[in-house]
Amino acid sequence: MDLGIRGRKAIVCASSKGLGRACAMALAEAGCDVVVNGRNTEVLARTAAEIRERFGVGVEEVAADVATPEGQKALLTACPSPDILVNNNGGPPLKDFRQLDRAAMLDGVTQNMVTPIELIQAVIDGMAERGFGRIVNITSLSVYQPIPGLDLSSGARAGLTAFLAGVARTVADKNVTINNILPGKFDTDRIRKTVVFAAEKAGISEAEQTERTANEIPARRLGRPEEFGQACAFLCSQHSGFITGQNLILDGGLFNSAF
Repeated sequence: MDLGIRGRKAIVCASSKGLGRACAMALAEAGCDVVVNGRNTEVLARTAAEIRERFGVGVEEVAADVATPEGQKALLTACPSPDILVNNNGGPPLKDFRQLDRAAMLDGVTQNMVTPIELIQAVIDGMAERGFGRIVNITSLSVYQPIPGLDLSSGARAGLTAFLAGVARTVADKNVTINNILPGKFDTDRIRKTVVFAAEKAGISEAEQTERTANEIPARRLGRPEEFGQACAFLCSQHSGFITGQNLILDGGLFNSAF
């Protein structure tokens, strides 16, 4: 399918690896010029080089922490008028909520709620004026299905979801959409850390725990980052203008609900 976004400009936050990288790859495959972002300059450079080589689109590298004002400024300097914004950022590590002090809670909310809102504030009016905008926020299945130890991540992302549900309705008539993708268990560095943590706790090997994790999913496998990226690209396409304020669950059927 031609997604109709060839030549569009996209900012993809935290896109040097993992799900963010997959989104940048899929958008580049659709013909978008992309701004890729990460804190590790070497990993970021490798991702940018691969995108240029495979898809021949324009690629800007922004090595920065997107949660900081300086990082956001660098992203918007590289692409002042994006057509597409994919919000993504790493979540807080697994930790019992009793161990969270005020500084940790505020930091988690800044990373996973305040930061994407700030970026949306910076780009949404320009999108509305130009008559095209696609904003996708990578949140988590834990917004619907809480995971003990990830309470801070879940709470901040749920807050973002509720905050933007109303905002999305205010710009829908300008062909600007805001949607969220809720990943379940994908084969990324983050899930591998969770697997190692669970394996140590259960006293089994990492391979055994990986198999257990996969077997908990009706699809009987972990998600592939590439399929996540393609779903994101569709939500950013010209065909998705009637989809806004929605949460797309990508989890292989793990969330057991009819609605």
